[in-house]
Amino acid sequence: MLEQVKPPRPRIIAVVNQKGGVGKTTTAINLAAALAVGGKKVLLLDVDPQGNASTGLGIDHASRKGGTYALLAGDADLAAVTLPTGVENLEIVAAVEDLLGADMEFSQLERREFLLRNALVGHCDADTVFIDCPPGMGILTLNALVAADSVLVPLQAEFFALEGISQLMRTIERVKRSLNPKLEVEGIVLTMTDKRNNLSEQVTNDVRGHFGATVFETVIPRNVRITEAPSHGLPVLLYDFRSVGAQAYLALAAEFLRRTRMRKGAAV
Repeated sequence: MLEQVKPPRPRIIAVVNQKGGVGKTTTAINLAAALAVGGKKVLLLDVDPQGNASTGLGIDHASRKGGTYALLAGDADLAAVTLPTGVENLEIVAAVEDLLGADMEFSQLERREFLLRNALVGHCDADTVFIDCPPGMGILTLNALVAADSVLVPLQAEFFALEGISQLMRTIERVKRSLNPKLEVEGIVLTMTDKRNNLSEQVTNDVRGHFGATVFETVIPRNVRITEAPSHGLPVLLYDFRSVGAQAYLALAAEFLRRTRMRKGAAV
């Protein structure tokens, strides 16, 4: 009997911010879509009980097959809950309402922090996996951080940005020390920027001054097309390719790939 060959391990990125409303899900959807449009095979895991990433990619509730809850609970394997999207090369494991009880239900299990890692390792043939996390640091986000190679942090250019990001970086460091030694920060993406707004520009400069090269050069502007696209179940690239929002996410994807190549080169 021929030995079954496991697929190569994808790069897994947790998209995290403890604060809601900062463009986290929007960035997960549109960066994943931009990479898929460029030919990469991408999987998006929606572990946010709100399910906005799933809705934003047009996945209705009736077709979600138990989604990431079934995956974490061990009720289904990855292939059984993976769904196609309207974007070629982009698949999704959708969120379901059962995730709302995850903190209470899964916190009683042994090695509860490793549920998602165990469900992914050796079972995923994507090039890149993005995990859209809920705001806050419950069991779902912790599972994402333990499964991930790196953390991508969307950060709104607003007054309290630096305070929140510093707390998040401390949390990432604690997870790295205790549960996932390989975890690193992929980068910080500034979202909802407005060059006409002095405060937005000041916050952008402060974040770059504090975190340096960790911050992506590409910024995501406030753009009405970005906010309209999810109501149509589409990433902004398919909703309005020529919009400044779509072009910003294409630029972010290109920068993401450049950073990935540089990281691989440095590791050789």
